[in-house]
Amino acid sequence: MSKLFIKTFGCQMNEYDSSKMADVLKASHGYEVTSDPEAADLLLFNTCSVREKAQEKVFSELGKWKEWKEAKPGRVIGVGGCVASQEGEALAKRARIVDLVFGPQTLHRLPQLLEQTRSTHRPAVDIRFPEIEKFDNLPEPRAEGPSAFVSIMEGCSKYCTFCIVPYTRGEEMSRPLDDVLAEVSSLLDQGVREITLLGQNVNAYRGAMAGDGGTCDLALLIHILARFETLGRIRFTTSHPAEFSDSLIEAYAVEPKLASGVHLPVQSGSDRILGMMKRGYTQAQYLDKIRRLRQARPDLALSSDFIIGFPSETEEDFEQTMAMIDAARVDAAYSFIYSARPGTPAANLRDNISLDVKQQRLERLQTRIRQIGDEYARGLIGTTQKVLVEKTARNPGQLSGKTPCNRPLNFDGPASLIGQFVNIQVAEVLTNSLRGRLLGPAE
Repeated sequence: MSKLFIKTFGCQMNEYDSSKMADVLKASHGYEVTSDPEAADLLLFNTCSVREKAQEKVFSELGKWKEWKEAKPGRVIGVGGCVASQEGEALAKRARIVDLVFGPQTLHRLPQLLEQTRSTHRPAVDIRFPEIEKFDNLPEPRAEGPSAFVSIMEGCSKYCTFCIVPYTRGEEMSRPLDDVLAEVSSLLDQGVREITLLGQNVNAYRGAMAGDGGTCDLALLIHILARFETLGRIRFTTSHPAEFSDSLIEAYAVEPKLASGVHLPVQSGSDRILGMMKRGYTQAQYLDKIRRLRQARPDLALSSDFIIGFPSETEEDFEQTMAMIDAARVDAAYSFIYSARPGTPAANLRDNISLDVKQQRLERLQTRIRQIGDEYARGLIGTTQKVLVEKTARNPGQLSGKTPCNRPLNFDGPASLIGQFVNIQVAEVLTNSLRGRLLGPAE
């Protein structure tokens, strides 16, 4: 039986795409996934171009794969994802061991690309942006536990000056409502209890509705999904503040199945920097949305994204970001030092801030967010949390799941509880998780 190894970099969208690659290749060629790359007949690298020097990291990794290719010349190596979309044929020319190059929107064509490279003995490249074709050609969704990702849209049309995503994943494209509901229904039939809706800009979802020709936004989709009896919890990521509508805020007030953790990237607290980034909102507008969200859901947990040291960022700009963190009570974040992405408008700006200053600012920001996160976590001690039991924990006899606010929580209990919602009383805050005591079923 042929073996498939997939190495995934990047976001949850990439994790979702990698699972679909495995499904496509299993259905077409019978490939079974292996965790041992040296045992694989087909090695795929699903890449991300958001982080610094993404291309160089890809080529460095491929250098490690070269000896495996030489040891077994019939072995096929493919590169997908955003770096593949960005580099195209140049990737295969630079890394001679690469047989397949495909973008995020063409992963469904992997079987055809595989046959093409085998018959021509030349690299097969497809990095186009077909509209909805990808989702129309994927196998039936396959559950791998009680929680699952469902991609409801692809691409982004915001064109923030620092971001490469619109150029590597294309414009925003939403899946029709019926297609999303069919995928969710199939996953629920397989025992899934929690769904995370995915998109590069997920709250810009505008899915076509059959019949009346209307469209369904994210808030309406959440209301519809909440009516599925066996679906216990709904999450979504990643959001854009400019698209965080009043109706979506209202959903937090009326839909208890909607999780209390919100990831809402702000990037900066300085209106000047936000304007240079072309984010489409001000600090005051962002804070107003957070204020209304907390009114709708008092136990809200807020995570965000920050770019530190954007070109021309002054100490005053940075202090405005720090003040906004305190005002919004951001308790977790993905935060990074700015680095230019070739092909983006911001890459033409002079990066005039020293690395030392960037690192000092990043450390200050991360320290403050950790403090707020610790305060939030300590506030959970003694509360009862509804937890979906997902797996066994590392410690023998313990199980693991996540709270509604997305905090990992471990507790003693039998493995028979996996896949069920239980009530846990939080007893202790650890470095990266919570520990609690099982009270009983939550249903």
